[in-house]
Amino acid sequence: MKRKRPTVEDVKQARGKKIRDVIAPDLHVLFCGINPGLYSGAVGFHFARPGNRFWRALLDSGFTDRILDPSEQALLPEYGCGITNLVARSTAVAAELSADELRRGRGNLKRKVGKYKPRYVAVLGIGAYRTAFEAPKAVLGPQSEMIRGTRLWVLPNPSGLNARYQPPLLAELFGDLRAAARRE
Repeated sequence: MKRKRPTVEDVKQARGKKIRDVIAPDLHVLFCGINPGLYSGAVGFHFARPGNRFWRALLDSGFTDRILDPSEQALLPEYGCGITNLVARSTAVAAELSADELRRGRGNLKRKVGKYKPRYVAVLGIGAYRTAFEAPKAVLGPQSEMIRGTRLWVLPNPSGLNARYQPPLLAELFGDLRAAARRE
């Protein structure tokens, strides 16, 4: 699906905008980003910036059968997946968020999990997870803590700026979560 690219001005004006969650009851995995970037805020879709590897990682790990365009995010529940964020407001970089905002985001996430009851919540970003969940020694993968009976998993941030995690490694790490969610 071809969509119009936002202008530089559109992106600048997206500061503080929010994107609606893609969520439904009983999902296999609710992916939880840190917060939307300005590009995503401008177009209104999660992980929309060209170069973000989220949609590729979903395909390469077997969550989806094709690369979905961000504009097709509403199809995710058909694959047993959803998307939310720790912090709803869009910023240029996640570093603009305070530790208090991230911790408040954990509270908002708990409410959503209590209402929708996904099997897993996958937080996309180890640093944000460590701050929001006050778990400074957390590592990638399954966590011992649960949210209202839902298992927690930490994955790398799929942003193209996170060069340490290239597509093959992202596929492997997302695939570990997919295998665990399918066994449930």
